Amino acid sequence: MIKKEIIIGIDPGFARTGYGIIQKTGNKIQYINHGLIETFKKDNFCVRLEKNNKELDKIIKKYKPDYMAIEKLFFAKNTKTALKVAEARGVILLTAIQNKLKIYEFSPIEIKLALTGYGRASKDQIQEMVKIILNMQTKPKQDDSADALAIAITKANTNIY
Repeated sequence: MIKKEIIIGIDPGFARTGYGIIQKTGNKIQYINHGLIETFKKDNFCVRLEKNNKELDKIIKKYKPDYMAIEKLFFAKNTKTALKVAEARGVILLTAIQNKLKIYEFSPIEIKLALTGYGRASKDQIQEMVKIILNMQTKPKQDDSADALAIAITKANTNIY
């Protein structure tokens, strides 16, 4: 019997969290959905974190993924932004744990290598590969949700359980 797995990929953020959901059946990868969880700049930061938690929880309950794949943080410039994204990432990880998902983390270089074979691939190259691999008519429009699909694909093509 061929095993079916649903994977949710997450590109973490506090203003915009991208998510992408795919299904892997044997060696076949199929697109399910993608989108953004967006918060408002005017809202208190804690309210923004709570929205990330509640919206992601709804998505997980709707699609019932087996795994979460999430991008590891990599920031070299803005420490203030990095700290806020790290806090949002913590909320995302807790949401996954509360939903009993097994979590896999990938660096940006690992994701680029998995999709293109080149660790310095551009956003456009990643989006094009997501489109090809998932047999989509057009490239995903938002960078965050395209990245989330790429993260999910990376998990699907990585033989770790």
